[in-house]
Formats: sequence, structure tokens, C-alpha cells
Amino acid sequence: MDDTKLEPGSDFRIQTATWRDLINLHKLEKACFERDAWPIWDILGVLTFSNIIRLKAEIGQEMVGFIGVDLRISQAHAWIVTFGVLPAYQRQGIGTTLLETCEKKIYLPKIKLSVRRSNTPALALYKNFGYQEVEVWPNYYQGKEDALVLEKTRVPGV
Repeated sequence: MDDTKLEPGSDFRIQTATWRDLINLHKLEKACFERDAWPIWDILGVLTFSNIIRLKAEIGQEMVGFIGVDLRISQAHAWIVTFGVLPAYQRQGIGTTLLETCEKKIYLPKIKLSVRRSNTPALALYKNFGYQEVEVWPNYYQGKEDALVLEKTRVPGV
């Protein structure tokens, strides 16, 4: 296992992702989600469709994290469609910063997402951000694991 740690002075930066990040996001999806990684066409969609917030975390020229959020205006909520940090860079504040930065760009009253029931680190992060379980999708992921649907209701103007 790679125990990469952020060295002093090697700060990451958060930037808007574009279609030029297609290959790097494809690699990140495979590294983070293995069997559940999105196919290349879905990745292209999240990088190009309108009403999508797309942010990447980079160290140097390497994409180490990504979050994509579909703004579903007609349904009055946003849906976090994908969110991952390379395993070697997890638990170093990158995911927290991506989620904080992204939430500031969301103007809708609710934010939703789905997560594997067994993904306890992600569940802890979401709980710290005020997300609560509202539904279970049985056998949703590869391997027939349940997805927990989480939701955060936000106070307007905050």
C-alpha cells in the first residue's frame, strides 16, 4: 500500500474540472471505485453536461480527488453523483475541502447522494457534514451491496 502523505509545501488546490480531465478522472474512478467505476461515457458527461458542478483536487499536475454534483433544479435538490479521493491521499483533508467548496456552490435547499453501506470513512465524513440516511436501495452496487441514500437539508441563505 502506498502511504503517500502531503508534505509541507505540497498543498493541494481545488479547481473546476473540464473535459480535458477525462483520462485523469477515468483513472481516479478506477482507483477509488474499482468494480463500480463509471464507464468513460458517463465520465465525459459529468465533465461536460450543463447543471453539473465539477471540482478537482490537484497536487502538482496529478488529480487526487474529484466531486461531481448534478443540480436538479426542477426537483429542488442537488445530487452528488461521484466523489472520490485517491486512496493514497485519503484522510488528509482533501475530501473535506472538496465537499466544503462544492457545498458553497450549491444554491438548492437539499443535497442527496448514495454510498455503499460498508464505506464507513465516507459515512463518517457525511455525518460530520450533517447528512442523514433517508432511504436504502437494496443490492444497488456490484456484489449486491446496499446503497444508503443520504440527504442534507440546508437553511436558505447559509
